[in-house]
Amino acid sequence: MKKLKRSFAAIKLIIAAIIFLAVPQLVTAQATYKLAISPDVTIKVLGSSNVHDWVMTSTAMESQGDFIIDGDKLRSLHRFTFRLAVKSLHSEHASMNDRTYKSVNASKYPSISYKLTSAIVTATAPGKYLIATKGDLTIAGATQPISMDVTAIVGADHVITCIGEKKIQLTDYGIKPPTFMLGTMKVTNDLTIQFNLIYKK
Repeated sequence: MKKLKRSFAAIKLIIAAIIFLAVPQLVTAQATYKLAISPDVTIKVLGSSNVHDWVMTSTAMESQGDFIIDGDKLRSLHRFTFRLAVKSLHSEHASMNDRTYKSVNASKYPSISYKLTSAIVTATAPGKYLIATKGDLTIAGATQPISMDVTAIVGADHVITCIGEKKIQLTDYGIKPPTFMLGTMKVTNDLTIQFNLIYKK
């Protein structure tokens, strides 16, 4: 009887192994995603002055992060970094570009960088997620912790699009708001950073 029970147990184990191997498994996979090269990948810095609003745009940056995908679902994000060359930001006016580079001391601090410290991913709709992030933003050699909500959209091919914006103040980074035209145009302290970033394996 004991031998018979052992035989049945062995048969069940073999059947379970066959089923496990036969059925596709949804395995949690962590992969390093890098920023795609695309005209749709943009960073915009929006500001205003006592004369008019303005915008500077860049399409040249480096970024990567470890996204964890479970089947077709985004579960978490780790070790995310971002770097932007200051002089890749351009407005419609060359004189404004030059004064902006001077204001942030681009010759000494040529890059703006961000490093993630924590992220909480919450599904909001099929293929769409809210990532509540915390990280360190460095501008002109000064680093400040920031919190930021990012909308992430995961495509069928696991291409991940991250969209969001963050308001900052220049003085938080030791930057004096620049002036133009002999002081008649004065840039306000508040800036808004908008981004549309696309990541691929």
